[in-house]
Order: sequence, then C-alpha cells, then structure tokens
Amino acid sequence: MAYDEDLAQRLRELLASRLDVTERKMFGGIGFMVSGNMCVGVQGEDLIARVGEERFDDGLAEPHARVFDFSGRPSKGFLYVAPGGTADEGDLRAWVDRALAFVTTLPPKG
Repeated sequence: MAYDEDLAQRLRELLASRLDVTERKMFGGIGFMVSGNMCVGVQGEDLIARVGEERFDDGLAEPHARVFDFSGRPSKGFLYVAPGGTADEGDLRAWVDRALAFVTTLPPKG
C-alpha cells in the first residue's frame, strides 16, 4: 500500500531536530520511531499517532480521529487521523506533540 509522501516529509521536518528518530516501513506505510518506540506514522493518507491509553479517549474525541484497527482489532493507544486533521501545520504539530509526550515516557528499545 502506498502512503502519502507529502505527509511523511512533513513529519520528517517536524522531527528533524531529534537525534533519536528513525524511520521504518510498517503497516504498509512508514513509521517514525523515537528511541526505538513507534511514535507516529503514515498509512495511506492517514496519520498514525501513538498517544497512549491515558490520552486515547481525548484524542479519539478530536475531529478526524478514529481507532487504529489495522489488524482488524482496535489498538488502544493508537489513532488514525484523517487528512482533514493534519492539513494545517499547527494541527499536525499538535498530533506529533501528543505522540511525543507519550512515547518519551517509554524506555528506549535496543
């Protein structure tokens, strides 16, 4: 499955100042790992944001957000955000900041 290269490039630019970010093909798209932990990604036209279980319901209440269910089962802590929720740079940055706020609490993975 192809993914939105423009959205991926916008994520690269937002995460460029971090030395702990790597890219990885996943979910038929691309994921951005922070210290080895999945943070954000792109699948098709959608952003994938890992916000954690504690902030999941708040994120889900946002316009354009829905449950991440790539495997057919809902993955608590992960959300899809449709293009309307990331069209504005401020909105995209807010989603990235939410994901970073959660992922940076996790221990680094080798």
